Amino acid sequence: MTKPDKLRVGIAGYGVVGKRRRIYIDEHPHLKTVAVSDQKFEKEGHLDDGVKVFTDYKDLLKEKLDILFVSLPNYLAKDATIGGLMNDMHVFCEKPPGRDVSDIEEVIKIEKTKPYLTLKYGFNHRYHDSVQTALGLIRSKELGEIINMRGVYGKSKIIPFSGGWRSERQYAGGGILLDQGIHMVDLMRLFCGEFVEVKSFVSNKFWNHDVEDNAYAIMRDNKGRIAMLHSSATQWQHKFMLDIALTKGFIELHGILSGSKSYGEENIVIGANDESAENVQKHKIIKHLEDNSWRNEIWEFADAVVNNKKIIHGTSGDALATMKLVYAIYYADEDWRNKFKIAFPEEGGKSV
Repeated sequence: MTKPDKLRVGIAGYGVVGKRRRIYIDEHPHLKTVAVSDQKFEKEGHLDDGVKVFTDYKDLLKEKLDILFVSLPNYLAKDATIGGLMNDMHVFCEKPPGRDVSDIEEVIKIEKTKPYLTLKYGFNHRYHDSVQTALGLIRSKELGEIINMRGVYGKSKIIPFSGGWRSERQYAGGGILLDQGIHMVDLMRLFCGEFVEVKSFVSNKFWNHDVEDNAYAIMRDNKGRIAMLHSSATQWQHKFMLDIALTKGFIELHGILSGSKSYGEENIVIGANDESAENVQKHKIIKHLEDNSWRNEIWEFADAVVNNKKIIHGTSGDALATMKLVYAIYYADEDWRNKFKIAFPEEGGKSV
């Protein structure tokens, strides 16, 4: 069957992220936003440009849509994604895929019954230019093999300007690690592969919500490579940093471009291990001045839908493995595990 020139797109959750997604959806030659939903709307109707408006995503699902973008809170993500698939829509869902591992597992069960549909999860950081540069270097082996990684990703609170549901376990499932640190967890998986052993400390002692405001983890893969992570909601000066040590050099990611601009410039430092230089390594700095990640991510998804290609980044398998690792970090802290009755996520990293 020949696809129409424009695929009809609906956006469930028309807040900051949903609106930003729409910019790049409508730029694509084969996509067109025709309807959106958000609880902030007082009633159904139309935007000034004619796009339909719904107050409930369930009503949006009744529309004749080809593609559904899910930009809803964690507690609604699973049901909306399943609803889209059950209505024969290709689905793009923001991270995290839900509140816990069981949410993404339920989605995957439905996905398997719809092999002709495309499902993608929005792990946006994979598409940042600095990350793509680092990934290319690592895969080329130009700097040898990874020895270890250290990552810090933090901001100054859990509750952002867009709403307070993130601070409540019943709606969010987790705190800063699940909301923001999941990006760093995903990048560590991207660069290093799967981790088989996890130790951690998880705390909510500063903000006193029933979700974490700090998570500290140390992880080891089956090659013995170590990754250390600090995900923080008490980082008063917003910070993104990922250092990667390799056998022939190093890669440092500093800052990441965002809508708020609060994480500074996006730079990557690349250096060679020159032992003759008395520990003064030769290095170069590459500055990335534009954030192309949102556009590139959506265009990859559109290409998969229009041309029946496989998803490169953000498959349901990626989402499941990353969620399992996040929950392995939660589980590895015995006090945190017992306090919130967290079950061990199989194949998500052995807790010791």
